[in-house]
Amino acid sequence: QVQLVESGGGLVQPGGSLRLSCAASGIIFSRNAMGWYRQFPGKQRELVAVLISGGSTNYADSVKGRFTISRDNAKNTVYLQMNSLKPEDTAVYYCAAGWGTWWGQGTQVTVSS
Repeated sequence: QVQLVESGGGLVQPGGSLRLSCAASGIIFSRNAMGWYRQFPGKQRELVAVLISGGSTNYADSVKGRFTISRDNAKNTVYLQMNSLKPEDTAVYYCAAGWGTWWGQGTQVTVSS
């Protein structure tokens, strides 16, 4: 059974930072692309960042230079470091494995003063 468990969301002021973590089990972690998506109210889920098994990354234009995706294969964990957060980053953030084959439960990120 595949499980993806996110943590690290919360409330942060504009300009602040958060680090999201996603611990995976039940998959061969190192062979799967791992990504972070987010969903705004009433909108479809959108890709934030993806890291493929070869090490290449891809980011949404809106987060380039502010967010960094990384993975620790020894811990079966993928991270999303979010810096210089803006109110428009407020959303539910989801971890995904295998290009959306498996999903975590989501974690709320709220950027507000």
